[in-house]
Amino acid sequence: MLKNPVTLLIVLIFLYPIVKGVIFKINYENLKSDLSNMEKTLSFLISFPIWVNVRGLINRFMNTVITKLPYNITYYVEEYSKLYLIIVFLISIYLIYKFQMLIYIIINKLLFNPIIISLKDKEGYRKPWVNRVIAMIISIPKGVFYALLITSSIHALSYFYQKDKFQDYVQRSKLYNDINKKTLEPVINSKFLGKIPNTIKNSFKVEVKYDEHNITKEKGSKPNTLVYYNGVTLEDGIKSNNVIDEFSVSLTKGHTSDKAKAKVIYNFIGSNIDYDYEKADNIYTNNFKIESGAIPTYDTKRGICFDFSCLFVAMCRANNLKVRLVTGEGYNGVNWVSHSWNEVYINEEDKWINIDTTFYKGGNYFNSKRFDLDHRGENIVGEW
Repeated sequence: MLKNPVTLLIVLIFLYPIVKGVIFKINYENLKSDLSNMEKTLSFLISFPIWVNVRGLINRFMNTVITKLPYNITYYVEEYSKLYLIIVFLISIYLIYKFQMLIYIIINKLLFNPIIISLKDKEGYRKPWVNRVIAMIISIPKGVFYALLITSSIHALSYFYQKDKFQDYVQRSKLYNDINKKTLEPVINSKFLGKIPNTIKNSFKVEVKYDEHNITKEKGSKPNTLVYYNGVTLEDGIKSNNVIDEFSVSLTKGHTSDKAKAKVIYNFIGSNIDYDYEKADNIYTNNFKIESGAIPTYDTKRGICFDFSCLFVAMCRANNLKVRLVTGEGYNGVNWVSHSWNEVYINEEDKWINIDTTFYKGGNYFNSKRFDLDHRGENIVGEW
């Protein structure tokens, strides 16, 4: 276990304040200051995963506000969208941070400060070994805090630093992954904080099989091979039927532009198809018992990223929209996982735009300028 440098680092960081507390006498005067510093750091760190959770709600709220503003203001928001997003992000982080600090102030006054005063007043009446045991016990929360701090730092580093050896250490560290699962993920997945685009799991499997009769239109495939996505070929995945085709045409009735039609389809899939967590777990273990593709997804109103993308392709094709299915990686709030999404061609603008119906509940993922923040490694596997 301790042969893994990531695990070893977390253990040493955890033990440091505890060993220090046993060796050296605790300074109760500094204890309040240490507690305050820990609370500030913890609040700052937690502000980011909380923001990841609520950013969809914030964006929807801000979008509603912007639509009610005069045109000259909305023009500048669109023109300087990156600056606008940075400002909204900073204000959001600040408000989340201050709210947490308010909670800590109340807890300190009611609980921690009286305990510290009591321990200090009785220090001279206790035997030295008792004081050392108390020092060790008091230092445990600090050790836990330091362990959480270094785990969060490793998590953040893994997002930017993609070296294979480092990623391998992170993935193989049971301690790191246990802490992540029991602390960071519950915060990110909190229903109280709202639905976010980290609902996806590592649930996208690609398998290439030899087939002497194969004649495929799938991009990147080699002669005499057949590519399977979550147990089905791409051709079967995007297969439609009369029910889907007729509904798709009726859904876009009254809309003339490609962009308007694509947006209506995006809204329908995003708001009516639920993410299937059971299927995601099955796919991860190579269990393909639940059917994949546009037809079963439309019928059951459930699916995972590949299903969302296949249904979008089928509905776009019914409306004569040029569409692509893209594979790559999506950031789910904890790590990068295999993912799929779409591109649709907007004829009136002469360009392809990115669309992710799976991330719909997390905010705007229809031609969003922040798309590249949580999508990478684009590979177009099909175009129609």
